[in-house]
Amino acid sequence: MEYRGLQLDEFQVLSIEALQRGDNVLVAAPTGTGKTLVADWIVEHEISQGKTVVYTAPIKALSNQKFRDYCSLFGEEMVGLITGDLVIRREAPIKVMTTEILRNILLCGETIPDLSAVIVDEIHFLDDKERGTTWEEILIYLPKQVQVVGLSATLANLREFSEWFSYVRDREVSVVEEKKRAVPLSFFVATREGGIATMAKTKETFHRNKRKYKKKKSRENKRRRQYSTSHLDVYRLMGAQRMPYLYFVFSRARAEELAHSLGRTVKKPLVSPVEASEIEHRLQEFMKLPGAETALFPEHARLYRKGIAFHHAGVHVMLKAFVEELYEAKLIKVLYCTGTFALGINMPARSAVFDSLERYDGQGMIHLPTREFMQMAGRAGRRGMDDRGVVVIRMNLEDYYEYHDQVKKYLSSKYESVHSRFSLSFNSVANLLHRHPTDKIRELIEKSFLSWHRKRTSEKDSKIATQMELALQKAGLANTSPKNTKKEYQKIKRLRSKVRRRLNLTWEEFEERIEFLQVYNYVGEDLSFNAGAKALMHFQIQEIFSTELFLEGVFDTLKPALLFGVLCAMVVELPRNVTVFESRRYRNISKQIRKVYHSAIVADAAQITKLPTVWDGAMIPIGKAWAEGKSLAELQLLYSSTTDISGTLIGAFRRAKDLATQLRGAWKEFPDKSEMIISLIKQVSRDEVEVV
Repeated sequence: MEYRGLQLDEFQVLSIEALQRGDNVLVAAPTGTGKTLVADWIVEHEISQGKTVVYTAPIKALSNQKFRDYCSLFGEEMVGLITGDLVIRREAPIKVMTTEILRNILLCGETIPDLSAVIVDEIHFLDDKERGTTWEEILIYLPKQVQVVGLSATLANLREFSEWFSYVRDREVSVVEEKKRAVPLSFFVATREGGIATMAKTKETFHRNKRKYKKKKSRENKRRRQYSTSHLDVYRLMGAQRMPYLYFVFSRARAEELAHSLGRTVKKPLVSPVEASEIEHRLQEFMKLPGAETALFPEHARLYRKGIAFHHAGVHVMLKAFVEELYEAKLIKVLYCTGTFALGINMPARSAVFDSLERYDGQGMIHLPTREFMQMAGRAGRRGMDDRGVVVIRMNLEDYYEYHDQVKKYLSSKYESVHSRFSLSFNSVANLLHRHPTDKIRELIEKSFLSWHRKRTSEKDSKIATQMELALQKAGLANTSPKNTKKEYQKIKRLRSKVRRRLNLTWEEFEERIEFLQVYNYVGEDLSFNAGAKALMHFQIQEIFSTELFLEGVFDTLKPALLFGVLCAMVVELPRNVTVFESRRYRNISKQIRKVYHSAIVADAAQITKLPTVWDGAMIPIGKAWAEGKSLAELQLLYSSTTDISGTLIGAFRRAKDLATQLRGAWKEFPDKSEMIISLIKQVSRDEVEVV
């Protein structure tokens, strides 16, 4: 079977045949095998029938790339983009959006005319601690007639997940799994002493150097560093034959630091004279674009001329697009990047290098999950160009045994199971109460993966308890002295108790949230909506904190730039090593907001949701300055920090912009305020904060 001039693999054919039968389809295949061709087929098929298709992705970068891809494939007039940042051709038959946007459309009761299919890319994000609920909600709320295509590279409990998928959608789900990669991967470890070698060879090198490490432990830290394997060692070991390679790091600042370090080290460009000429031409064309001079610094251009670059979410939008363009043209030989570069973005390399096997998860350092490791490793190996993809882990040889079991787990490709993170937000509760009677809400909630899993577990426990009781009866011990069967009956009792607790637990959690809203007079005893619930329907970020500030009128009196500074302070906490010079100027507004921050309602909400409430008044002058048109470079004059926090600030500005959009919704009945917010959003949507 061919599609778009390509001979399809068997799993692609099976997926398309299932779609032709009208099934929902769950495609699980390694990164780089061509899952998205299945999505492209259903898009093309449905629009040829005059229908509408929605493509959802977990991150804006993925949505934006798919928007560009579909504009090229089907024509710009056929494709729309809907994100928290902007709306382009909302009425187009192909709608690309983030998962949260689709969830909000469905939750608010909006209809998408002629919607026939939804593609859920990276469907395993259902397991995400903070955002996973969104994935469950869209599968619950979507009309039954809508065909769903779920794409994932990593689903360990595929059977369990597909059974729930079939249950929640009330339609047959065809599971298509492909384990074989189009380009096989070879895994190596890079150490200073052993070079690039297999785990077995690295183990031999470790044992040969054991004595040296024992002596080393008694030396000064400065002396220890001579044994470290640096990214420069990796570069020298990789050689031209393993380029281009992606070098994955888990810090935006480190990505930039290492790129500049390599740029200073290499004297000759990594590109050929012909490639160097092409880079120069593209640089000249780039500089003709409006705003290019504020995006491209001389040090960036020097890197690009050498075939080196960095890429992360905090890079200026124009620069990020330019780096992607150079990379796609095979003009970047070494790209230092964060994990988001591996998330669905179709930019493979000959090799993938890992700087570390640990990352920060918001609370502390954790081992890189197998799912994430394989997502990044899967970028190695270009189909039709490479026989094998090369995956290299940078490691200090002395740490071999510390990481041995972890690497072994990665090589087994045993992914973590996908678990439900279903926990309805207060915003969801308010919107559901506004749209549905309680019996309908209960029906929806009990379709969640969490509720389904609890029921399945209860059924198993109930079955075990029954079998134990039957076994006792069979053995003639049912009516004997309690001493003889005490342990057995205690276990049966515990199992029965667990079953009873689980049966209604998900609904009880929902009722707990309703009770909270009633206690604080957001809704009445009859579930009628008061001012609190009406405002809450608009706020998803810091939902109760935001709603309380709105009800208190705190936002009403603030000028636009100061308002943005306050919104920034509600979405991020600056690292402890940061000192902001002008923060005392805003003590009065900060004091007013801290009263709400420490209020009982905000504390009780955090206890129920298990989510922290954020307030850092030091962000006010930084956010205000951004809204006033200051550049990132100018913002650096407002604070001192021992580390680069530009990525943190950009993330805060983007999230604050999303919160501003939600505030606009709450102010929809006040045209003046609504217009002010629209103007503010335009003002802050520039340079690094702009997404498209």
